[in-house]
Amino acid sequence: MEIERETLSIDVLFVGAGPASLSGALHLANLIKAHHEATPSAPLPVSIAVIEKGKEVGAHSLSGAVLDPRALKELVPDYDKKGAPLSTAVQTDHVWFLTKKNKLPAPLIPPPLRNHGHYIISLGQFVKWLAAQAEAAGVDIFPEFPGSELLTEGSRVVGVQTGDKGRDRRGEPKPNFEPGVNILAKVVVLGEGVRGSLTKKLASMVGLDAGKQAQVYSVGIKELWEIPSGRLSAGTVIHTLGYPLDSQTFGGGFIYALSDTMLSVGLVVGLSYEDPRFDPHLQFQRFKSHGAVSSLLTNGQLVRYGAKALPEGGYYSIPKLFTDGVLIIGDAAGFLNSSRVKRAGEPETVAPPPLRARRSRIASVVRAARSTRVETIVSG
Repeated sequence: MEIERETLSIDVLFVGAGPASLSGALHLANLIKAHHEATPSAPLPVSIAVIEKGKEVGAHSLSGAVLDPRALKELVPDYDKKGAPLSTAVQTDHVWFLTKKNKLPAPLIPPPLRNHGHYIISLGQFVKWLAAQAEAAGVDIFPEFPGSELLTEGSRVVGVQTGDKGRDRRGEPKPNFEPGVNILAKVVVLGEGVRGSLTKKLASMVGLDAGKQAQVYSVGIKELWEIPSGRLSAGTVIHTLGYPLDSQTFGGGFIYALSDTMLSVGLVVGLSYEDPRFDPHLQFQRFKSHGAVSSLLTNGQLVRYGAKALPEGGYYSIPKLFTDGVLIIGDAAGFLNSSRVKRAGEPETVAPPPLRARRSRIASVVRAARSTRVETIVSG
């Protein structure tokens, strides 16, 4: 039996209320406002909406996360006056190479991992703030509306059908069944995140990834810990290489101090590992048991846990970003800059040391490694 569905018509529909979609919706609203101010005699009425599968905005947002504020400054120049949740500025950067029982601190930080002028944030809180800015600019945001199907007319995308509610495990309607809504839009913007269902259907339908390198994925596992004060200063950023991963497995760990008592701890592992017995979650537990990490977590309390996929393929894996009636943005498009562990770039604000000084520091590292003079950590 054909189901009767309500139809809603808007101009621009963003699918997924992540940072990419919310930034895009807010930027579009700002452009329309600027047009109205410049040419009040030629109004341009445009309706903008964002649908989100989660119960609330931020429910599915998970990241480390260190924010490069360059794009935010362009999007919301007065973000500090508007209460952006950027309470912890990065103070120090560290890179550790871990063996099973030891750590070797890098004497210099690779330019992509320098975070001077950046902020350690909660991505969930940040997207909630972004959603408030977008709503204030006239954007409609609808949580608990998952996009389930693309609506098409020939090869053109004309909207999205939201998911039905109240179906049993066999897909049959239950007494509380509520059909999804057909949202028609002049432009659909897919910001669903990594391997979004609608993005995959679109790529298969029109061949957006034809001629591109296959996307490469990793999984990021993260925990938020409350720890005794005094172990790590707020604003400390640590990235690690080596243990518990071997030389054949891509990945690394991170420790971000949101405050003197709150740590974000995680491990990113490439999903191209060849050993079928390899378990990223088990490797994360081994990472936390390393002496350099366990010494920070001892007598602490786990607050939250989560994991998400990341697109690591880089520039040559980015698909064609548009076709008739639809755009792809954010992680759905593979925009992660994996060398910087960020989604937006900014020129370094700290000049690198002179070449002679850099050579001298590198030589000291080589001598230290050859003489095995590494800092020994007692495993916890």
